[in-house]
Amino acid sequence: MARTLKRTAAFTALGRALMAGARGGPSLGRRLAAIPRMLKATARREYDGGMRVALMAAATAYVLSPIDAVPEAFLWVFGLVDDAVAITWLAGTVLSETERFLEWERVTKHVVVR
Repeated sequence: MARTLKRTAAFTALGRALMAGARGGPSLGRRLAAIPRMLKATARREYDGGMRVALMAAATAYVLSPIDAVPEAFLWVFGLVDDAVAITWLAGTVLSETERFLEWERVTKHVVVR
């Protein structure tokens, strides 16, 4: 029982830290909510994230692809390493790109074009 409470407290603290944002940066919720806006702004060519967004989409497709399950079936650990690398890169890229997008959004909101 005590072990479960400690585990619950640890996960609760981790969740709060993720939602609060590290070092004064945007919270995870704000970053995730920015992704659809970032995709729309990129599609409209307002935001210059074209290649980075395309690479993030390709990495997502690679990780979710059922074709990638073949190496895991035969190579076990080595087959999972490529997924771990792709997921790690994707997570870091999503964090940095959403922060970059939120900053771009903040700056361009104040610009009035007539």
